[in-house]
Amino acid sequence: MNIILLGPPGAGKGTQARRLMDKRGMVQLSTGDMLREARSSGSAMGKRVAEVMDRGELVTDEIVIGLIEEKLAAGAPGGFIFDGFPRTLGQADALDGLIERMGQKLSAVIEMQVDDDVLVERVSGRFTCGNCGAVYHERTHPTAVAGICDACGSSDLRKRPDDNAESMRQRLMEYYKKTSSLIGYYHAKGLHHSIDGLADVDTVEQSIAHVLDRA
Repeated sequence: MNIILLGPPGAGKGTQARRLMDKRGMVQLSTGDMLREARSSGSAMGKRVAEVMDRGELVTDEIVIGLIEEKLAAGAPGGFIFDGFPRTLGQADALDGLIERMGQKLSAVIEMQVDDDVLVERVSGRFTCGNCGAVYHERTHPTAVAGICDACGSSDLRKRPDDNAESMRQRLMEYYKKTSSLIGYYHAKGLHHSIDGLADVDTVEQSIAHVLDRA
């Protein structure tokens, strides 16, 4: 089973991808992770990636598709989760062609819908522990002791520079510009499903499971 998770920054795609990996044996294919892995691999494709990135250029769709092809050829027990790709109609067409050429199929495209104002509030108050990765929120989930991580006791609590209301609204606008056409594209193919991305984590997981069990 191969799926695409769509959703703006902060919608919780990473959290749900990890749960799918743990419970269904799926493998998450994140463009950024694949590029970093390829660059350090020493493979022929990795050298191409390194050369492009060292020149300060954007990695082409052709290279990304090549990396995805390598992952698909290696296989995964539960299939793959595409996160962050495709972002354009051209990339969607290329991915469809690759999956079909390899005798596989795309089972579902799950859009995690959010209320922008709620998401902005959620993200702008978020901070994490630099030591163990625990996630907190200034209003809804603060640490029990100010400045100290509940999980590991570290005082290394961090907030991303772009986790603020202005930056988040700009990121949301960019996301909607890029993905609006994809939603129509996959709806026409009968693959698009919408779920409430702002429900609690367990409810979101159940909604995704409902889609996958019927795909």
